[in-house]
Amino acid sequence: MAGLFLGEYQHSLDAKGRVILPARFRDQLGEHAYVTSEQDGCLALWTPEEFEVKAAEVKDRSRRGERDVARVFFSGTVEASPDRQGRIAIPPGLRRFAGLERDVVVVGLYDHVEIWDAGAWRDTKTTGERRLAEGDVTPES
Repeated sequence: MAGLFLGEYQHSLDAKGRVILPARFRDQLGEHAYVTSEQDGCLALWTPEEFEVKAAEVKDRSRRGERDVARVFFSGTVEASPDRQGRIAIPPGLRRFAGLERDVVVVGLYDHVEIWDAGAWRDTKTTGERRLAEGDVTPES
């Protein structure tokens, strides 16, 4: 992997549904990436190499009977190339999926980037911080 995606950045969608990616993330993603729907109601941004890994996981889920997940995942995936200002366009369907309207948070998550509605991120982060502080690292049921 070229680098790790780390950190949290506050941004806003513009009137055309574009979000500015942090310069550090743009450098790591390069000129070509994929935007997908992701678990927990956020969006994920993947390098081509990591997208292949994620796509294989989704295809495996499809083989195990979760075809609706594969249908939604692949039909909603779009290629993303940052423009000169470092913005990527997020299509209306993906914005609806993640509840993105104006304020968003762009989060590095090791091998990919997540894009969250700011309010949903606050709730998710609060829960994660509480669980981390309590030493609760077991998966949720």
